[in-house]
Amino acid sequence: MFDLMEEAIIYATVMHQGRVRKLVNTPFILHPLEVAQILATMTDDRETIAAGILHDIVEEAGGKLEEIRQRFGDRVAFLVESETEPSCSDEDGESGWIRRKEQSLLILKESEDIGVKMLWLADKLANIRAIGRAYSQYGERIWNFFDFKDPALQRWYYRTVAEYLELDLNRTGSYKELIQHINYIWPGTFSSDKERYRKYREVSLEGCRLLGSGQKGTVYQYSDELILKVYNHNNTYRDVEREIALSRRAFVLGIPTALSFGIVSVGDRYAAMYELVNSETLSAYIAGNPSGLDYYADVMAKLARTIHDTQAEEQDRFPDVRDRFRRYITNGLERSSRELAGRCMRLIDEMPYTDHLIHGDFHTSNVFLQNSEPMLIDMDRLSTGDPVFELADMYLYFETPEEAGPDDINPHLGISCGVCRQFFSLFLRHYLRTEDETRLQKVMDQAALLSGLRRINRYWKAGTLSEESRLEVDGLIDRTEKLLERVDCLSLVR
Repeated sequence: MFDLMEEAIIYATVMHQGRVRKLVNTPFILHPLEVAQILATMTDDRETIAAGILHDIVEEAGGKLEEIRQRFGDRVAFLVESETEPSCSDEDGESGWIRRKEQSLLILKESEDIGVKMLWLADKLANIRAIGRAYSQYGERIWNFFDFKDPALQRWYYRTVAEYLELDLNRTGSYKELIQHINYIWPGTFSSDKERYRKYREVSLEGCRLLGSGQKGTVYQYSDELILKVYNHNNTYRDVEREIALSRRAFVLGIPTALSFGIVSVGDRYAAMYELVNSETLSAYIAGNPSGLDYYADVMAKLARTIHDTQAEEQDRFPDVRDRFRRYITNGLERSSRELAGRCMRLIDEMPYTDHLIHGDFHTSNVFLQNSEPMLIDMDRLSTGDPVFELADMYLYFETPEEAGPDDINPHLGISCGVCRQFFSLFLRHYLRTEDETRLQKVMDQAALLSGLRRINRYWKAGTLSEESRLEVDGLIDRTEKLLERVDCLSLVR
């Protein structure tokens, strides 16, 4: 009776029989065996190592995931599936390659399973060892052996993998070796610090009070003077570092933002500490005093005007917010309706460029009141563009989901959905300085249209739609069609 790994070796040898490895022209079976050997330096879990032996069966040898499940069990099949790229049969060439890589990277990014991360590390290390050996022989001519010959795309892929693996595996020799090979082939991709285990100060959430949550993470009151933003597990150190840098730049430009003074770790996640003395989120104030809704809406509107009246300087090079919404269309709506996608894309393309700032995640759980003065956090989406995009992001938080009842609690803001809608209506009146219902409805339609693009993109992020998700997307598409009958221009004139 063979044990799990022995049977995996026999099965993989049969499935890969007669095939050779690209670039190095060796029997293909040597690659999964190398992956298993790398895994054995990180873990003694036999199922994880067996998954390393079998990881290319489906993608490269035409095997079936169900057969792997029957032979080797659910755990092994799950790990193999995490390393199997989805097919993008509707796209060929470079766009199909990028789509496959993005979808597979999303699996890695969102996984909390250490076995998945070790398998990815072992496979990519084995791959880049082979690339490095060939690079030492052929130099830049090596890219002629690849289906897609742009070295920048390969660099993007390996750099992203390394960033997603850093917090969990940067103490392993395999991770350090991966960084060394990346820097050998693409010099300067990472600082030399990445080749050493980086120890972050570890803090605990025990006794911390939850203040709010958003797309990027959760905010806690760490002490009387400190706020702790704990990022979701799929955020890299570079993501956190970038947000802190944007916060500092926004502060210099006059935006009232809290400045972080350190990056720490909470378990397997990064966190940023902010000094906010005697502060509370605007969401908490609203929840505790709904009668003050008009006052809080006015505070929020004035803060929005401060942001939107601020012009970025040429050297700042903040992203153009239109590009984010173009990606929503390309990665979402276009996959459901090319005709509608084209119409929405034209509306965005017709909008003139503006260098005025947009926060990009402007809601009441990202605004703190410190001694009655508003302070912003979450600056990672800071960009430039028309304020209508800001209102679209706000619409997502305050007006949706439409099916929620007025007494249901908005999970992100901790306020009832009815109060959220009242707040947004009051905010628009203060922000636009108007009681003209026709004007208000026009802006609401613009925000709803753009917000729908973001929601459709969210559903498509998983790569394929479930039956339930497809019904949701169909509803959003129908709503988009109706809004396009009323919206012929997206630019907001305050």
